[in-house]
Amino acid sequence: MSRLLSRRFREQIKVMFGAEPKKPAEISPAAQKIHLYKRGNRDLIAEKLHARAHAIHDNKWRNRRWATLLFANLLFTISFYFDIQLLEGALTASRFIGFHLIDLNSALQVMLAHKHIITNLLIGTGTVLVLWILLGGRTFCSWICPYHLLAEWAERLHVYLVKKKLVTDQTIDRRLRSVFWIIFAVLAIATGYTVYEAISPTGILSRALIYGPGLALLWVLALLVFEVFFSKRAWCRYACPIGLTYGVVGIISPLRIKYKLDGCFHEGDCRKVCLVPHVLDTVIKGRAVEAEVPIGPDCTRCGLCVDTCPTGSLTFEVKGLSKLL
Repeated sequence: MSRLLSRRFREQIKVMFGAEPKKPAEISPAAQKIHLYKRGNRDLIAEKLHARAHAIHDNKWRNRRWATLLFANLLFTISFYFDIQLLEGALTASRFIGFHLIDLNSALQVMLAHKHIITNLLIGTGTVLVLWILLGGRTFCSWICPYHLLAEWAERLHVYLVKKKLVTDQTIDRRLRSVFWIIFAVLAIATGYTVYEAISPTGILSRALIYGPGLALLWVLALLVFEVFFSKRAWCRYACPIGLTYGVVGIISPLRIKYKLDGCFHEGDCRKVCLVPHVLDTVIKGRAVEAEVPIGPDCTRCGLCVDTCPTGSLTFEVKGLSKLL
């Protein structure tokens, strides 16, 4: 990794914890050459219009993601209903064909509440840790978390209402998510109880799908109503400690989305559909520090930007290997 990409990567980690993206202080000669070419080439406007007119939006990655998320969550339900002991438990803690799987944030909350390291939890957590290091930590959010799917659908309704000027989208300081992570950790230590697990929409929905609905679903409904009428995806962006935990895990992940500067027309469609648009600040005209820039660890790898980009400037790839189809 070049010096500029290393610096950019450190900035991306700060952004994950709530810092605002900044314009780069230094850009490589190769990237400067591309930026200069784009500023002086009037033909790019025609090329941009042509690319957008002939772009094929097949929602390939979105459909794969929705199918994976539904399958993973319904597998819990099917296993419980037919008592086949294939995938037991819930997303918080489960057992897959005898292998224990413990959610990283849940395990941390339990150990903080008990104030000591629990060996059995470490075993179950180890498997999950390796899995999400390989797949990219926040991939859990968009590919597995059931609340994420509901929030994604709620966002569509919110965007429609904004277009009709019936509501306005209120942004909140993203540093609040880091504050909440600390608050829930302190509460676990102080009370000896996993306070966050009681209000986690991820856990509530997972248990509701498997064991049946309960009053806790009213809390999930309240969150969705807030996101529809006030601030889109507020829980995931500004509050959920799970996303931050898995974002930290994804720092060293080889699976990522890569941005290629030379083919980009900076039309901004990718940032409009991105679930966490701050990770795509590098696609803004003049901000790419290299000709190719990996997207930061707070990216959920949802694939919406890949599906939307008319020129294929955003692609999935495994570090050191060719791009994924």
